[in-house]
Amino acid sequence: TPIVLVVNPGKLPAKDVKELIALLKAKPGGYNYGSSGNGTILHLATELFVQEAHVEVRHIPYKGVGPMLTDLLGGQVDMGTLSLPSVQQHLKSGALRAVGVTGAARTNAAPDIPTVAEQGFPNYIVDAWFAVIAPARLPAADVKRIHDAFAAAFASPEVAEVMAKQGNVINVSTPEYAAQFFRSELAKYARIVKAAG
Repeated sequence: TPIVLVVNPGKLPAKDVKELIALLKAKPGGYNYGSSGNGTILHLATELFVQEAHVEVRHIPYKGVGPMLTDLLGGQVDMGTLSLPSVQQHLKSGALRAVGVTGAARTNAAPDIPTVAEQGFPNYIVDAWFAVIAPARLPAADVKRIHDAFAAAFASPEVAEVMAKQGNVINVSTPEYAAQFFRSELAKYARIVKAAG
C-alpha cells in the first residue's frame, strides 16, 4: 500500500521535500506531525523522515487514522504520513499536499508524486505491507495450501482491479521470503525506534 508524506498547506506551504525541510529547519520544534499511534507504520515512517532530514518535529500520537486525519485537515496537525487511498480525495481538493511517496518507486495510482528517495533521500524507503501469518509449527502442507489460496485470490482479475483502484501493488511472495523479510524489517524499525528514544 503506497504511503505518502503529506502537509497541511495552510500550515506548511511546502511543495516538495527540500521546501519542507527548509521550513522545518527554520523553526526547530515549531511544527508537529500526527500518527495513528505510537509504534505504528505511520509513526515510524514520519519518524524516519525526521531522522533522515535532521529536523526537530513534535510527534502527536492519535488513536487511529480517523482522528489524526481530521486534525491534519483542521490544521491542528501540520504534517504526517498516510496511506494514499486514505488521502487521495484530500490531495485532489487541495486540502492536503503530498510532498513525496515513501516507497522505492512512484506509484501508478499517483505517478505525478515523486518519491522522497528521488528527492535526495535514497535511504528513505517505507512500504506498508500485509502478511498472512499462522502458528509457527503449522505443517508445511497447510502452509502451502494457504499460500496457494491467497496467491490464486490475488491473481484474480476482480481482486487485481480493486487493488489497482486503491493504489495497492500485488506482490505475493513465498513463505521463505516472508520470514527473511520480517527479520530485515524488524531490524530496520528497531533502529528507528532506538534513535527516536
